[in-house]
Amino acid sequence: MIRCLIFIFVFFISCSPLKKHEDNREKWEKEIKKLESLDQKENYSDNAILFIGSSSIRLWKSIKQDLAPYEPIKRGYGGARYSDLIHFTERLVSPHKVKAIGVFVANDITGGMNDLSPKEVLNLAKFIVKKIQKSHKNKPIFFIETTPTSSRWNAWPEISTANDLIKDFTIKKKNIFFIDTRSQYIKSDGLPNDDFFIKDKLHLNNKGYQLWGKIISENFNKNLNFKK
Repeated sequence: MIRCLIFIFVFFISCSPLKKHEDNREKWEKEIKKLESLDQKENYSDNAILFIGSSSIRLWKSIKQDLAPYEPIKRGYGGARYSDLIHFTERLVSPHKVKAIGVFVANDITGGMNDLSPKEVLNLAKFIVKKIQKSHKNKPIFFIETTPTSSRWNAWPEISTANDLIKDFTIKKKNIFFIDTRSQYIKSDGLPNDDFFIKDKLHLNNKGYQLWGKIISENFNKNLNFKK
């Protein structure tokens, strides 16, 4: 009986996303420590909204203006994937008393050899929710859709499927929301609108961020009990 229990314990540990993606932790440790140091320097009200995820969060210089009157906290790092964010979620989220948490991660499917499947992305997104809810059990969580871009258009079918899976997951959950963005960044011909992106055709430009802020704010307006 004891051997059986030990086997089951070892089995579940080995199947844990943290164990499976253990190699992804060290790469970003310095970046995470830099973000943690900001917690000692920056002050926010309890109505602030925490954003975690990849470089689109980190590079959003006009975030305060684009999301006004909402009060954003930026905790994004370049190249973030769900497969490494799972290691840092609690460290980035737990120190903050916030109104809600926004999540934007866009690098697990890029058209490369090491891409995760849409189902794997979904499972990691679910794991992120569990990590967030350890310290913020009843706080609203907003998953922001991965944006269609020309630079990763070849991978869009898989990215789109991952988006849809996460959206379907959020629909069934209380206080977990999905922010649709794809229709706003695709032209009438069905291709990404490069007018919203910088030269790399991956990251948003000022115009793209303004639109992003408008879409995100409208979702906050709809789903948050927030006194402006």
